[in-house]
Amino acid sequence: MPGPTADPLEDSPLTALVPLALRSALGGVLMGLANLVPGISGGTMLLAAGVYPRFIEGIAEVTTLRFRPPSLVVLGSVTVAAALAILLLAGTVKDLVVAYRWIMYSGFIGLTLGGVPVVASLLGRWDRSAAAGAGLGSLGMAGLALAQAQGVTTTSGAEASPLWFAIAGLAGASAMILPGVSGGYLLLLMGMYVPILSGIDAFKEALEAMDVGALIGPTLGVIAPVGLGVVIGVVGVSNVLRWLLARYEKLTLGLLIGLLIGAVVGLWPFQEGVVPELGTAWKGQMVTEAVLADLDPEDYPTRWFSPTAGQVTGSLALIALGFMMTLGVARFGADVSSPPGGK
Repeated sequence: MPGPTADPLEDSPLTALVPLALRSALGGVLMGLANLVPGISGGTMLLAAGVYPRFIEGIAEVTTLRFRPPSLVVLGSVTVAAALAILLLAGTVKDLVVAYRWIMYSGFIGLTLGGVPVVASLLGRWDRSAAAGAGLGSLGMAGLALAQAQGVTTTSGAEASPLWFAIAGLAGASAMILPGVSGGYLLLLMGMYVPILSGIDAFKEALEAMDVGALIGPTLGVIAPVGLGVVIGVVGVSNVLRWLLARYEKLTLGLLIGLLIGAVVGLWPFQEGVVPELGTAWKGQMVTEAVLADLDPEDYPTRWFSPTAGQVTGSLALIALGFMMTLGVARFGADVSSPPGGK
């Protein structure tokens, strides 16, 4: 097996790293937006921007205490850009999902399905292990989606402990590493999607108002535990991924494709939030006028509805648009070179 080749950027001046930093920042913004949207994979967006191989390589190097300038530039640019995108757009994305659920979910379906050919291109020729992985991934994700639809995995911000927020951050971190797996969708299945976005939005509002007291709650309750989970998840999942891909490449990539296909089950677009009825039990408590007054639309339970012909047509158009958008971004970065040792 040939040894690693030299990285042409290894001894280059800092100015030579500017194009790499800009491309990495673009990938970071796309990854940040992806982590706000159920159904879009942050890993796929990094792959599309052409920095995914260097991102994985950079994490592996840093965890082994090797600090090369190209890797540090990629990791720093991606991290900062993703964090800014999440901080600035969390509230807007949350409001759009709550107010225009069927429209947003239709787009999410297209964006999700657009990741299938992206991951399939990494797989190449199918074999039995790839097919088995795809079947397992599809069934597992579909099962989680059906459980979520029945309220099995749903929680709320008030019920969630900092430990649960940390676990949610760890789960969401998988999307930063695995092309095709959506951290936002995993958070949606866990019932932590809206609580985390709400916490980020509260943090942003307190920061804008320079209210130190108001910063404590969202920082200690949401931001810090989620951030810790993300760090642990990124480091752990990246190294596990490298190990799995080195030993079970076909099975692993097939599993990722299955997760993408199965995710569509939980993104059925024609559902809407409904106000809980007075006197009924909801999330372990009796719904009273006082309880109802404290509820935000984002906390309402959802139900499926029969779409009109216009909604079906619009949904199909949005699915097609989302599919083409993911493919378009993927092709945009398809010709970018990999780091030393990459394909």
